[in-house]
Amino acid sequence: MAYDYDLFVIGAGSGGVRASRIAATHGARVGICEDYRVGGTCVIRGCVPKKLLVYGSKFAHEFEDAAAYGWTVPTPSLSWPTLRDNVNGEVDRLNAVYLRLLDGAGVKLHMGRGRLMDRHTIQISGGQVGEQTVTAEKILIATGGHPVIPSIPGCELAITSNEAFHLPELPKRITIVGAGYIAVEFACIFKGLGTHVDLVLRRDRVLRGFDEECRTAVHEALKESGIKMRTEMEIGRIVKKGENGPYEIHTLLGGMFETDLVMYATGRAPNTKGIGLEKVGVQVNKVGGIAVDEWSKTTAGNIWGVGDVTDRINLTPVAIMEGHCFADTEFGKKPRKPDHRSVPSAVFCQPEMANVGLTEEEAKLTLGDLRVFTAAFRPMKYTLSGGRQRTFMKLIVEAATDKVVGAHMVGDDAAELIQGLAVAIKAGATKAHFDATVGIHPTAGEEFVTMRTARAETAPARAAAE
Repeated sequence: MAYDYDLFVIGAGSGGVRASRIAATHGARVGICEDYRVGGTCVIRGCVPKKLLVYGSKFAHEFEDAAAYGWTVPTPSLSWPTLRDNVNGEVDRLNAVYLRLLDGAGVKLHMGRGRLMDRHTIQISGGQVGEQTVTAEKILIATGGHPVIPSIPGCELAITSNEAFHLPELPKRITIVGAGYIAVEFACIFKGLGTHVDLVLRRDRVLRGFDEECRTAVHEALKESGIKMRTEMEIGRIVKKGENGPYEIHTLLGGMFETDLVMYATGRAPNTKGIGLEKVGVQVNKVGGIAVDEWSKTTAGNIWGVGDVTDRINLTPVAIMEGHCFADTEFGKKPRKPDHRSVPSAVFCQPEMANVGLTEEEAKLTLGDLRVFTAAFRPMKYTLSGGRQRTFMKLIVEAATDKVVGAHMVGDDAAELIQGLAVAIKAGATKAHFDATVGIHPTAGEEFVTMRTARAETAPARAAAE
């Protein structure tokens, strides 16, 4: 049978765009569809605009610290419309860049929502040209994910991170529900921009799943910054008082407080609904993501999945890696599997948190004896201003091999520093390699190569776990 395309991609986010471009450079005839804007969550309503807001939210502290360095700064003021519009202008620019990349690679873009009709047929609807049907030998699903709001009375009054980039005005008070990286990042953004922030979380600390000491350091820093940490709390309903009045937040235990805006950041779900998976035999896993093997292949032989829709590691660089590996394997005669080991990640809160490799808790469960090295200090930048910001660093070392199996940091520029350490850990660097490395002085990063005394010998916890 003759097909319209060798490959058709459903979803033009980071993973889908990379896969389509690489497949096209290998000589494949490639089509792709997108029902919103090319670039996906990261470019349009995620990593990029969020990081720009992070930058914008830091200036208030910079103005305060400048006085100790001799600068007199007149009373600064923020124009939210200017910040918002400039951020969205950069998103528009990047969207255009992605469109040019697809066009330059010879990938045919179909605007509209893709739905599988059978294992080789895709129906595209909702675009300007009306309903279309195309066929392809191979299909890649890269539809990403979406934020989820729990179904409680008044949930329709809340926003998600999607809407946070387009607010007509900055609220005086905001309640953010959630304890993951999105909730924490936006709490710091709004606090830095001058909004009173209530952060509501069900447990006692933020950022479950990250290193325990780093979690504590971030949690305490959030409290120190003035964010109201409403721990061990669950919301039962949201009520709006009048047309222009505030919102009432009613908790399950009978408490109530008011706010001007409610934002939910309690999790994301894969975009698997309404795309015809059940018609073609593509199975989903227990969390709703498309089930794939180590080659990103689904249970339907000619259909693959990459990125957040598979709910493996939901990070943009991982989706890009998965898409690139798929294209090289299927069209470039260079088979390679995506490597999900030692993937670095960061939380762009204030202060930043970043990590690569195993946490201490994970290492205890999977390795033998450990050596753990930590350092905590006030960065030089804040010595003149008297700032109370602290930096925390941690290395996890497998005692038997001397390999550094985890690196963690809370502090300014943590993401930039950990990105460099990710190369070392991926390459199998030992603590002896770190010790033999000359540091750059004075920097925070030199602490990673000058820590000499292990905190304590840490016995394995595998027996206890078993």
